[in-house]
Amino acid sequence: MIQEKLRNVRKQKGISQEKMAKILSTDTSNYSRKERGETRIHDEEWEKLAKALNVPVEELKEENGLGIVHNDNSTFNDNSGNYYHQYFNIPNSIIENLQDYIHLLKEENKTLKSEIQELKSKK
Repeated sequence: MIQEKLRNVRKQKGISQEKMAKILSTDTSNYSRKERGETRIHDEEWEKLAKALNVPVEELKEENGLGIVHNDNSTFNDNSGNYYHQYFNIPNSIIENLQDYIHLLKEENKTLKSEIQELKSKK
């Protein structure tokens, strides 16, 4: 996802989402949605962002820089005795969304456990 590259370059340059939002004359939450790929970034916006980050637009739009997960676990053994080396390109935004979801599930689990304890104590 090319927005992931934008995010990485912005962070490397030490520029906040607030500053990038000002460059695009928008609010921070809208810029954040653009960076997550939820809202389209128009060509003229790409130009402004690239200029602010002091990089060519083409570099921002390159589809690289994704997080790579390498798995050479022996459970992926084929019948010849060789191991499969599996690589997965997982954008950081997906990982962050999953981490947020896990956090929400843990909070819900705590709430449910508390409710169960409350019901047990009423018996």
